Amino acid sequence: MPAPAPAGLQLGQVTETVGADGAGRLGITPTSIVYATASGSDKPTKDTFAFIVYKARATTAVAADQAAPIDSGGWSWVAPNGQAIAQGNGEAYNVVADSFNAGRTVQPGTHVLDAAVFDLAAAQVGGTLVYTDGEGTAYRWTIPKTDTGPEVGQIKKELAP
Repeated sequence: MPAPAPAGLQLGQVTETVGADGAGRLGITPTSIVYATASGSDKPTKDTFAFIVYKARATTAVAADQAAPIDSGGWSWVAPNGQAIAQGNGEAYNVVADSFNAGRTVQPGTHVLDAAVFDLAAAQVGGTLVYTDGEGTAYRWTIPKTDTGPEVGQIKKELAP
């Protein structure tokens, strides 16, 4: 049974998680959020894309894989009304920014910047970001309703039409 996760994390707070299939450990830190009404020529099927940058840092001498939805883990969004939304829903799977597209494996002694993207209705903005790790433990961050974080400028530049 997974260990209880810390409650009430805020954007910018790190938590230590277990990699996919229980291998390695990752420090996961969501650092920035941008709400965008387009990404290049792609438009959301709802109202906005929520583009969240996170830092994944290997914290042991073993490489760690970020748990992905195929592994029954990875990222999801919980809207203020409690609706759970999968990463990459709607047109969000098309939204990519090269600076935040690191892939799954994080080597020992390194970190990567990656992104989770959601296609949201206006009422779903400002929800809870959830990361479920390789042992099934869910970590939750409260995400603001406005763009914030150190990578906002770079995200907007790369998502611009």
